[in-house]
Amino acid sequence: MLANVLLQVQEATSTLVQTTSEVVPTIKTMNIIDLAVKGGWIMIVLAILSIIAVYIFVERYLALNKAAKEDKNFINNIKTFIHKGDLEGAKSLTKGNNTPIGRMLDKGLSRIGRPLNDINQAVENVGKLEIARLENGVSMVGTIAALGPSLGFLGTVTGMVKAFFDMAAAGNNIDIQILSSGIYEAMITTVGGLIVGIICNFLYSILVSKINKIVFLLEARTMEFMDLLHEPA
Repeated sequence: MLANVLLQVQEATSTLVQTTSEVVPTIKTMNIIDLAVKGGWIMIVLAILSIIAVYIFVERYLALNKAAKEDKNFINNIKTFIHKGDLEGAKSLTKGNNTPIGRMLDKGLSRIGRPLNDINQAVENVGKLEIARLENGVSMVGTIAALGPSLGFLGTVTGMVKAFFDMAAAGNNIDIQILSSGIYEAMITTVGGLIVGIICNFLYSILVSKINKIVFLLEARTMEFMDLLHEPA
């Protein structure tokens, strides 16, 4: 009898172990690449836009750094040449300075002999052209920053439509897994769009800040140059 009891206990234990092993759910891990792929074509568009934004940022950042570099002795040397009456020496100095400031002052020196208002207008026109050249492509980064979240939301809406369509097609055989998987896959595009928007907004702010500093520098050097021309001979 004791042997029968032990046998029954052993069978009950093995049945309990099998049942427990069947009940324990498998832990699923979320792979970023797999999630991005499930986001569909919107994620491809967001990836392309982010690459374009990063490329423009790097190219413009290097160009702005180059434009912001200034030789502290440059304007002083021009003053020295002008005080000596050596305009050709001043022009050769500005032509050798391949920066927005150098090109602005070169235009001003080429107009010496005309009314000061004409000189000032010519220098300002060159400055506007230089700023427009520096801003080339920067607005695209701002556009991508605004477009990213909108595209992400569009992907979420279309994904939700697909998820509810699958639910309707399932009829009475609807499974909660169909609904949950469809919803989280749809939300992936919103996450991607927000990430692109936040990063591009940050990059755009950096570029705008550097451009504003260069504008201030150009205005300061223009005023300094015009003050120099207003000095009595």
